[in-house]
Amino acid sequence: MTATTSTPLPRAAGRTSAPRPSGRLRAWATRAPLLPALIFMIAVTQLPFVATLVISFFDWNALYPDARSFTGLANYQEVLTDADLRKSVWTTILLTATVVLASLVIGLGLALLLDRKFRGRGVVRTLLIAPFLLVPVAAALLWKHVLYNPEYGLFNGVLHWVGGDGATQPDWISNTPLIAIELSLIWQWTPFMMLILLAGLQSRDTELIEAARMDGANNWQVFRHLTLPHLRRYLELGALLGSIYIVQNFDAVFTITSGGLGTANLPYTVYQSFYQAHENGLASAAGVLVVIGSIIIATFALRVVSSLFREEVSRA
Repeated sequence: MTATTSTPLPRAAGRTSAPRPSGRLRAWATRAPLLPALIFMIAVTQLPFVATLVISFFDWNALYPDARSFTGLANYQEVLTDADLRKSVWTTILLTATVVLASLVIGLGLALLLDRKFRGRGVVRTLLIAPFLLVPVAAALLWKHVLYNPEYGLFNGVLHWVGGDGATQPDWISNTPLIAIELSLIWQWTPFMMLILLAGLQSRDTELIEAARMDGANNWQVFRHLTLPHLRRYLELGALLGSIYIVQNFDAVFTITSGGLGTANLPYTVYQSFYQAHENGLASAAGVLVVIGSIIIATFALRVVSSLFREEVSRA
């Protein structure tokens, strides 16, 4: 046998191999279309926050611009030590905790109901979602005038229909101002919790539930030992996302009570300090604290979301 050697084919005349772009160049080429959106987001969100952060270190009253002076952390100290501001922080915490817990419990009950098959389920689901689709100011006005009004409101109309002419006609907003705000927010945020929990219910392992029922487990045992542990992550996600939005709620407080009767939360106090007292530095410091609190809650929410995605990927 004779060994054969292969000779390389001559390269076609006039053809040269084109240089491949480097990895860094390809990365920039793929990211370039996103740069305008990134620049716009930074200009709209980050630059105003940096300006607010800088102003928070100054004693700055808009009525006396020449008396502006650098005070360091004095504004933050006043926010944390002033009695009215501390009360607004406590009102914010109480309002957020009450609305989130109540909407989670009611949303869980509605999700369990909608997880069953019955005639007209699609219509019922659409009607239950409707409150969450309303503009927040419109929802607050609905509760203030259509339901709470002592002269022509629905609540007093029902009391008059049940009790006759001698029925009490309470002024709901004046008698229970914070509860009035909480009820309007619970009504609006329960559909949001219901949707999250309904998604969790529909992702359950049906074979595991059928096996538990075959072993003699009743509905309560299935809910306690299978459904509730499965919904733990979804409950945490609903609580964290609801807390992020309700901590920053301004519409209901402004529309229903205008911050009076002890209902001023921290966002309304920021508005009051800035637009009414013209204390730009103090309002900026309170706003920065609200943002920091929201970022902390959002961090936990993102961790819960990432853990949910990891669980779904592992199941797949």
